[in-house]
Amino acid sequence: MPEIEVPKHDELLELKERSFTRRVAVATAVFSVAMAICSLGGNNATKELLLAQQQSSDLWAFYQSKVIREHEYRIQKLRAEADLVDRGAKMSPEAREKLEAVLQKFTDEEKRYNAEKGDIEKEAKHKEELRDLNRRKDPYFDYAEVLLQIAVVMSSVAILSSSRPIFFFALTLAILGTFLMMNGYTLLVEIPLLGE
Repeated sequence: MPEIEVPKHDELLELKERSFTRRVAVATAVFSVAMAICSLGGNNATKELLLAQQQSSDLWAFYQSKVIREHEYRIQKLRAEADLVDRGAKMSPEAREKLEAVLQKFTDEEKRYNAEKGDIEKEAKHKEELRDLNRRKDPYFDYAEVLLQIAVVMSSVAILSSSRPIFFFALTLAILGTFLMMNGYTLLVEIPLLGE
């Protein structure tokens, strides 16, 4: 009968610890990947927030210029109407016809600027909605990144100390961080303390 060599207790413990260390190292790598994805989401949310804010501000400035032009044409239209009332009977038919043509032009321009500013207002409000959406997303990415960073550090400590409780603590933080990251992308759950 062949002899079977039974491993020594110390060898078994060392093998068990190496297995634990490898698993924690792989988990740490996964935590790091999640943290990179989270960082990307947070950076994109911040960029989109700033871009939407800038575009919204530009559109509101453009809107304001349209309002000013509309009011200028309205004032000119009112002056032309007043001239027609004041001097209409005394004017030659050619002058009256010319003033009425100018009055019609002012009226048409006022209407055009009024219509154009409505389209600009819709676009500016859309950009504000995008800004607000990204403003709501950003805190989830921030807190998720912090939790994932702590998870990476704690799992490194777990490797060094061969401590399973510390690793489970790191795993809990990573799961919570991953949830917050996913929520940052989807906004499925509004968490009151993380909003605004």
